[in-house]
Amino acid sequence: MSETGAVKYEQVVPDVLQAMAGVHKVMDTHGFDPMIRHLVQLRASQINGCAFCIKMHTKEARQDGETNDRLDRMIVWRHVHDFSEREKAALAWTEALTRLDDNTDLGALRARLRRHFTEPEIGVLTAIVAMINLWNRIQVSRH
Repeated sequence: MSETGAVKYEQVVPDVLQAMAGVHKVMDTHGFDPMIRHLVQLRASQINGCAFCIKMHTKEARQDGETNDRLDRMIVWRHVHDFSEREKAALAWTEALTRLDDNTDLGALRARLRRHFTEPEIGVLTAIVAMINLWNRIQVSRH
């Protein structure tokens, strides 16, 4: 193997990848809105530049009934009327946790979330954002 070749994580740490996949199975038991999950995973993947995850989450969203129009405008979600206030709150939270910035007012974002989500939903949403960022970083490390 060349020094610059991508690490084959499936071969060297399969147990770690299996444990990560197991987290998703647990999160799925909480009944979080699958369409918002798709939007969040896609948006974080766009920010992180993860081509593999963008393709996967776009395909999954379409399979679950998401429209091409909304997917096409995901990158400009703040500037269009395609997304509900609930979805926008989730997307703002996703961006804040994906692009960590000391100047972000997390309190204001949590207040916005609480207008649309329960505390358990916020917990699951935060875990979804954390996990997609983890997966993105593993995939991007292969570029």
